[in-house]
Order: sequence, then C-alpha cells, then structure tokens
Amino acid sequence: MAMNGLPPGAPRSENVTHSWIDVCGLEDIIPNTGVCALVGKRQIAVVRVGEGEELYAVSNFDPFSKAFVISRGIVGDKGGVPKIASPIYKQNFDLRTGQCLDDPEVRLPVYAVRVRGGRVEVLVPPQAGAQAS
Repeated sequence: MAMNGLPPGAPRSENVTHSWIDVCGLEDIIPNTGVCALVGKRQIAVVRVGEGEELYAVSNFDPFSKAFVISRGIVGDKGGVPKIASPIYKQNFDLRTGQCLDDPEVRLPVYAVRVRGGRVEVLVPPQAGAQAS
C-alpha cells in the first residue's frame, strides 16, 4: 500500500474524496480468514492474515465463477506473497495487488484497509454505492 493510504494504481485526483468506512471489529475476523463487507453496493472481502493486524481488502466477486465468494477462500502464502484462493475453482489472488497468480489477464479491485481503535476501516472512492464490483 502506498504511503498515502491508497492501493497501488488507485486514482489520485485532487477533486476525488475518498472515505474511510467502518466495517467491523478486528476481533470479528478470525485469523487467516476473510469476511464480506457490503459498502454501498460493493461487496468487499476483508482478509486477515495471521494473528495481528495484517489486513487486505479486495473485491468479493470471483471473475471465474461469477459469484461473490472470495471472502470464503483459503488464505495462505505463495512464495512470500499473501494470497487467497477462490473457493470455487481455486484460482489464487495476490492480496496486495488483486492480481490473479494463475492468470495474469485477471485482477481483482483492491481497497486500502486499516485498523483504528480496534475497528477495521476500508477506504472507498466516492460513489462506491453507485456500482457493484
């Protein structure tokens, strides 16, 4: 994640205001699992890697099965890369970038995520409720 809190490749316009949205308590996410948060009309998979505060947020939409299931995937590591495997067809996605590790043509949208006061917050662009991922 970039120093400004935005994921790599996120638009950086002076006219765009992003909002941190509270989604759940850190303790609500079991280590090495994900949860789905509905933010506006977007389903976002928030994934906790390990026992600490290492969190990632990606779209919950699996482009291979066309189902909203990424948050139910298997969390792991592939050569030092934190990843989640789709529970349907098992494609692996880099949690840092959303890049599919099995098909370089496919990428999940990623969102910045943080913990403040024990609460998990996701950074979303304006109009997050205007379209589904």
